[in-house]
This record gives sequence, structure tokens and C-alpha cells, in this order.
Amino acid sequence: MPLGPWRKKNKSTKEHLVDNEEVSGGHAGAGSLSKSAVNGAGLPPPPANLRPKLVFHTQLAHGSPTGRIEGFTNVKELYAKIAEAFNISPPEILFCTLNTHKIDMDKLLGGQIGLEDFIFAHIKGLKKEVEIYKSEDALGLTITDNGAGYAFIKRIKEGSVVDKVKVICVGDHVECINGRNIVGTRHYEVARMLKELPKDKSFTLKLVEPMKAFEMLEPRSKGAKPASDNKIGTGRGTLRLRSKGPATVEEEPTEFEEKAVKKVDDLLESYMGIRDTELAATMVEVGRDKKNPDEFAMALDETLGDFAFPDEFVFDVWGAIGDAKQGRF
Repeated sequence: MPLGPWRKKNKSTKEHLVDNEEVSGGHAGAGSLSKSAVNGAGLPPPPANLRPKLVFHTQLAHGSPTGRIEGFTNVKELYAKIAEAFNISPPEILFCTLNTHKIDMDKLLGGQIGLEDFIFAHIKGLKKEVEIYKSEDALGLTITDNGAGYAFIKRIKEGSVVDKVKVICVGDHVECINGRNIVGTRHYEVARMLKELPKDKSFTLKLVEPMKAFEMLEPRSKGAKPASDNKIGTGRGTLRLRSKGPATVEEEPTEFEEKAVKKVDDLLESYMGIRDTELAATMVEVGRDKKNPDEFAMALDETLGDFAFPDEFVFDVWGAIGDAKQGRF
């Protein structure tokens, strides 16, 4: 059944903390899915004065007293609250991890926070400039962004071009490519820029690594493993952060949701060279109540049209959601 007539670009943009890579990558755990349909279907959220008051504990990852934060609904507001608690500027925060002060990409804060999770904020540290000779088409990097304008390295593929440059580490913020400042550029655009760099030529990266305490200095990690089964949340529910509208408290994902999200994330890597459980979770959410692939394709374009997914990919995602519903995984 052809899907072509419905392929379009949606000008609305959704904020996701997502992964892009040229060859392979990973993201921590399957995201918690909203129980109401996308685009406002279902019951509206309760008024602000009736919502539960959620307080989270936080520290700076390199060491600090414990702070308490509340009243945020998206990643940018979260960073602002953390910055206020520690009297720093929000742009100083590169990313956050949950329940560990280490640069552990399996514990990276995405769109959900467990209600009992402890938030560690990693701030800017040492700046470095590196020249790299691109001897292969793929650099072996997974690029993610923090939802607030900073792209950084989530994983380095073993034996890749970048793996041989030992000063480049997981967690490094990519500030400039060949002198071009890319702060504010989305993850998939940064991944595309790196992929399009000419082979057999050198290029320059300006990087900012997270500040490290003395006891955190250790051999370089390769970062998160693809399709990790690690769970981030430790509480019974999760707080889902949204780019528009209030944050919502939701139950942990069902077995269907976890399996479907994992499979769709695998398809994202296979077709598009990215891994992003938040994006995969949104796609599963869009498709869970659709009756056929054309209906799914239209809804997907309305929700995530900016990605311009290939038709073959949409068919396979539809099939993956159906397989998960039937318990065939």
C-alpha cells in the first residue's frame, strides 16, 4: 500500500533528548509512555494547583552539597532550577545523569525521571581542540543532545576512527566543527555534518569535557551499549518532561511498550543511523491505536514530520508495533 502522498514536513518541532550516530549507538532504557494519545486526545491534565508537589534531590557531579529542586516541566527549566540551586549559569550544565555521579551514558537523563531518582548535573570543564584524519566514511561516534542546545558524545565505537584519538571521550560536548560553532544545533544535524565531512581529509573539533573530581579520573569508557536493558527509574512512577504543556506523572512502561520501543529503536539505527528511545517511544505511542499503516503514516507525519521517515521504515515500524501487540518478540 503506497504511503508516498502523505510524506510531508511538519514545521512543529518537538524537543527530545535523542541520539544520532553515523553507524551505531545506544540509549538508556525504554522511555515511559504517556497513557493518553498524542496531540491532546484523552483526559486533560489536572489544574496546576491540584497536581502533586514533586521535589527532587540534586548534586553537581564533580562534588557539591545536596540541593532540592521542584516546579520544572522540561529539560531547560530543569537546568535553570539546578543552576539556581548552585548559583551557576544554566549554560554551564552539559547534561545530567540519574543515580550516579559518573559519566554513565546508560544513566543519562532523557525525557523521564523516576520519582525517587537523584539527579547529578555535569558542568563544563576542560576545553580541548583536536585534529582528526577521516580515514573511513564513518567516524564511529554516537551524538546526542541535552535538550537545551548542546550536542555531546554518547558512545565511541571500538576500533573506529575516533576511538584511536584518545583525548576524545564520552561526555565531551561538541562545540565547533572546523571552526563552525554548532551550539544550538540539533543532534541529527550534527551527526549529518560529521558524516558529510570528506574522507581522506583532516578536520578539527573543539570539545568541552565535563568537569571531573579527582576520584572520577579513570580509563576512557566507550559509553552506552546499544539496546541497553538498563532501567533508569527507581521509583514506582516517572515524571515525563514535555516541550509543550505540563510534565506528567506516569506509570512505568508495560511489557508491550518496552519490547516495541526496543524494536523501533533498532529500526531507527538500521534505517537512519540514530538511536533514540524517546523518539521510539513517541512512535509507539502514535501507532498503538491505529488500524492500518496508512493511518499510522499520516499520524506520524503530523507528530514527527520533521524527520521525513522513509516509507519502508514506516511499514517496518508498523509491523514491529503489531508484533509487540501479539507478543511475537
